[in-house]
Amino acid sequence: MSAPKILVIPGSLRTGSHNARLAAVAAYEFAQAGVDVTRISLADFPLPIYDGDLQAKSGVPKHAINLKRMIGAHHGVLFVTPEYNASVPPLLKNAIDWVSRVHELHEARGDVFRNRPFALAGASQSRLGTARALQALRLILTSCHANVIPSQLTLAFADQAYDDMDRLKNEADIAALKELVRQLIDVSQRMM
Repeated sequence: MSAPKILVIPGSLRTGSHNARLAAVAAYEFAQAGVDVTRISLADFPLPIYDGDLQAKSGVPKHAINLKRMIGAHHGVLFVTPEYNASVPPLLKNAIDWVSRVHELHEARGDVFRNRPFALAGASQSRLGTARALQALRLILTSCHANVIPSQLTLAFADQAYDDMDRLKNEADIAALKELVRQLIDVSQRMM
């Protein structure tokens, strides 16, 4: 069976973001597992706040189409999200809202969500990690008919989670990441 292509998308643009750091660690773990992994930044896909009137007037922005195509070029996707006020940050929610509106020739709107598995992770300095954001993101994605794998990683105390080599220190966090990686690869291969 051929190795799947995995896309890693951090939901934060902040300099020094714990989630961009976790996305890099996850991308490394996917590469170690022998898959073709791509990590992107949503800064490369700038989008206006979703507005149905704007869509009706101007159509779906080209960056939403490009992001949808980037997702569609991969067999599995990992979102790594911070938690803002017990939910998903607007940057990530807005990107998903726009991508869900893309309708290209010979495909139904939303196929990009239905035809590949998604995994969730997040990092926070708090004791709860990003558990509430991951719950909200899971709800958003399942409402788009996405297949969201059960394994997830909520990295608590993210400011203390890494060693001097930028690797996770806590054995439970390492095990959770490895299980998430294994499960996303397995489900991606089955859906290829």
